[in-house]
Amino acid sequence: MKPVALITGGSRGIGLGITKSMLEAGYSVAINGVRPKDQVKKVLAELISSKGEVIYCQGNIAESEDRSKIISEVKEHFGRLNVLVNNAGVAPKERNDILEASEESYDWVLDVNLKGPYFLTQLVARWMIEQKNTNPKDTFSIINISSVSATFASVSRGEYCISKAGMTMSTKLWAVRLGAYDIPVYEIQPGIISTDMTAGVVEKYDKLIEEGLTLQKRWGHPQDIGKTVAALAKGMIPYATGQVINADGGMTIQFL
Repeated sequence: MKPVALITGGSRGIGLGITKSMLEAGYSVAINGVRPKDQVKKVLAELISSKGEVIYCQGNIAESEDRSKIISEVKEHFGRLNVLVNNAGVAPKERNDILEASEESYDWVLDVNLKGPYFLTQLVARWMIEQKNTNPKDTFSIINISSVSATFASVSRGEYCISKAGMTMSTKLWAVRLGAYDIPVYEIQPGIISTDMTAGVVEKYDKLIEEGLTLQKRWGHPQDIGKTVAALAKGMIPYATGQVINADGGMTIQFL
């Protein structure tokens, strides 16, 4: 019986890279996204025909009822869940200086990027503890996808930075709480990744990368993050719960 992973935001961008890597690693996958199922048919067909079983659980993780529905669908279909990847996230609809940013934007970004994963993790953690008590030899983990924006201050998108910094503390909190159950919690902080979210700033970051923003002079790709997630999920880095992995091409290294 294959282990099961739930990946939020798993049908596009970084999430799709994670989904592909988890299928390659031998997992069955439940993908969550906000788009109606008919809008992800093509992606699902490609994934299902490639490596393994995939289901789509439509819902907004910022909403309590949707979070419960997502977990209920995973339970009904698979009856188990070994890995939660909190990947879904949004950028501000408009980049505004923090002197001008709106409460509406702040609430929307924080609800999706921080509140949603926090309470989805709560639901999943309770279920994982039940599974662990029933099957002590089974392995479980929670992997949070945040951003280098957890530590890099960008005053044109302060709400995004705050949401990612909050994810870092959330990782630590859940690592502490679940340590007694041998359920590790990890965080990956991607750097500049080529996705639809960064499509509007390609020229800007091409120039910065060429000028030395990253030690590895290229954009990151969704599969770079996917491979990192798969390594964590498969227990390749077993003694590091609560830790952050910077998957950023050396962007966060200070050097002279």
